[in-house]
Amino acid sequence: MAETVDVVVVGLGVGGEEVAGRLAEAGLRVVGVEGRLVGGECPYWGCVPSKMMIRAGNALAEARRVPELAGTADVTADWAPVARRVRDEATDSWDDKVAVDRLVGKGVTFVRGWARVTGRSEVTVGDRVFHATRGIVIGTGTEPAVPPIDGLADTPLWTNREAIEVATLPGALIVLGGGAIGVELAQVFARFGVAVTVVEAADRLVALEEPESSDVAQAALVRDGVTVHAGVSATSVRHDAGRFTVALADGRSVTAEQLLVATGRKVDLSKLGVEHLGLDASARSIAVDDRMRAADRVWAVGDVTGHGAFTHMAMYQAGIAIRDILGQDGPPADYRATPRVTFTDPEIGAVGLTEAQAREAGMSVRVGTAQVSSSSRGWIHKAGNEGFIKLVEDTSRGVLVGATSAGPAGGEVLSALTVAVHAAVPVETLRHMIYAYPTFHRGIEDALRDLRA
Repeated sequence: MAETVDVVVVGLGVGGEEVAGRLAEAGLRVVGVEGRLVGGECPYWGCVPSKMMIRAGNALAEARRVPELAGTADVTADWAPVARRVRDEATDSWDDKVAVDRLVGKGVTFVRGWARVTGRSEVTVGDRVFHATRGIVIGTGTEPAVPPIDGLADTPLWTNREAIEVATLPGALIVLGGGAIGVELAQVFARFGVAVTVVEAADRLVALEEPESSDVAQAALVRDGVTVHAGVSATSVRHDAGRFTVALADGRSVTAEQLLVATGRKVDLSKLGVEHLGLDASARSIAVDDRMRAADRVWAVGDVTGHGAFTHMAMYQAGIAIRDILGQDGPPADYRATPRVTFTDPEIGAVGLTEAQAREAGMSVRVGTAQVSSSSRGWIHKAGNEGFIKLVEDTSRGVLVGATSAGPAGGEVLSALTVAVHAAVPVETLRHMIYAYPTFHRGIEDALRDLRA
């Protein structure tokens, strides 16, 4: 016999967890279902532990910059405290008891298991059936995508999950994929003494960002000893005698003890039963409107919607879905100023459109660029001051539609640019602001002076 509730939330990553908790606090009867860990990828295999690893690698890099600034320093890398911090502080040894208790404390009925939609308002988990009178929220996220490279699937490859959980580092590592995850982890492991090779099929790293960002990322990796093969694909992978051999399309091959696949993420709806909701089970994502509605009394949030695999996107969409379910007022989804940060050293932050995207959209475009190293703060900073600020203006409206901030604290400098893009602040207003001196964000003023067609 079905248990009647108000809402069933399928998938308790950051977005689903937020929806379930907030709706329960509002007095609704909520069931939250999760087959892995409450909180999803971010706190256990993504944002939080990876940034702990990056912080450790950056500390090593800063110590190695001491001779340029302040004397001498001897640095010995040790992965043990990093692995211990990830295990003990970030993930509780990959145990979600704290997250589950927090959710239950808000009034959510938590069910561990894999949910399947079995009717228009019905969700089945094991031998329990729930009838949702108000609706169903899907937040099942994504999983690592393993490309169909000959031999790859039969090897003991790493995804980001194994890379985050590693207690002992390999001597050599091949990274397939030069997007944000690939370059971040490549730099971390290189800074701890691993011989890292990155293979990227696109002609440049972080290919979704500005070409200048790709240059910054590649130069940073090379400085840390990473070998980069961009513009060449892997044709086959072999694993024997404890080593991986990756054959490249140009006839070369690379070998290493371990292989990390960081070629993107995918949505798998095939086992979820979404066809009962009128949705396509073979789709690459769930299409939603600006209120996160996928169908009548069905909402979706987070990675599964295809609007970017970002924790901040999942939380943003969760807030919109919560308001819609509760009948509250609030603005619809607006993705014009979506921020993203690649947490390499230097950090690469970006918001809105790239220059190429703006031109492809038919906009009349002006761009302005300033080099961080040429700014007062960059000159003061000296060691590790690589980076730039780039602005993309739609001249027909006189507002920024995109921007990039690469450099020390690039993700923090991005906040001002995100506000400018989101609020459509006139460029003339930005020109006449007061920018604190000497700061990294003062480079925005320099880039404004450089705006030209």
